[in-house]
Amino acid sequence: MNSLISEVKTNSDTQKGKYLTFNLGKDEYGIEIRHVTEIIGIQSFTEIPQLEHYVKGVINLRGQVIPLMDVRLRFGMPFREYDNRTCIIVININDMSLGLIVDCVLEVLAIGDENISLPPSFKVGNQNLISGIGKIGNEIKLLLDCNKLVSDDGINKLIENIWE
Repeated sequence: MNSLISEVKTNSDTQKGKYLTFNLGKDEYGIEIRHVTEIIGIQSFTEIPQLEHYVKGVINLRGQVIPLMDVRLRFGMPFREYDNRTCIIVININDMSLGLIVDCVLEVLAIGDENISLPPSFKVGNQNLISGIGKIGNEIKLLLDCNKLVSDDGINKLIENIWE
């Protein structure tokens, strides 16, 4: 899977409109490929007490401490045991890395601007984390706003402590 990301990242022009898609339950989500640095299988992590329930802890990835967010829990979905399909998508926003725990990584898709619409404004829950709704044929992909994921209060507390 990392070779797929390497191919796409070789040319910044090829990154435009490309999304890494993944599953949370029966729903499919996407994040802009330009934010993705790596995909790894789930691994043991160090829990840190007194953080939001969806902030699972940190991992040491080749000497870099990376906070982990269980995206399923962040969206208020029930916890699911991690298995061999569970992945960590490592993203980098403004020189801050964050590992997103997802049920399963699917593929990289090209979604043109003409196939992306604004999400409905329900003004409840985690709607502000969704930047758009991508349409591919009859399928819908909920596109996440990575900047808002990284600026989450629970993650910010952890990142501040890591980088102090």
